[in-house]
Amino acid sequence: MSLDALAARFAVTDLLYRYAELIDAGDFDGVGELLGRGNFMGVSGASSIAKLFATTTRRFPDHGNTPRTRHLVQNPIVDVDGDVATSRSTFCVVQGTETVPLQPIVVGRYADTFARDESGWYFTERKVDVELVGDVSAHLMIDPRQYG
Repeated sequence: MSLDALAARFAVTDLLYRYAELIDAGDFDGVGELLGRGNFMGVSGASSIAKLFATTTRRFPDHGNTPRTRHLVQNPIVDVDGDVATSRSTFCVVQGTETVPLQPIVVGRYADTFARDESGWYFTERKVDVELVGDVSAHLMIDPRQYG
């Protein structure tokens, strides 16, 4: 593997982890900026993506305005081909609040695509495959069952 391909794999993996860091911090504007050059589950544009998170994800003002979650991104497999890349990874979201004990609340997979330009690597698309859903009552402001 070339040094460039190895550096690209690290850069893409950093983007995966940056998403988890931003969402756990409750920085939905940052999530929008991170994903905004691409498409997230049919939504595009930084402000639209930030609004999606702000209107669906509960934040706790007494806990730094965070969702009180930890997104664990695991097993990233990154394939690089020049200035484009794909990644597939798994995730587990854990949460604990005064009303919900610490527990896994969502488990699934991410399928991502990326591109590179003079500014570096960026998301072009993120697809989320939710496989298992636990008690998301303290996490979401919507009922995910309405989406099947």
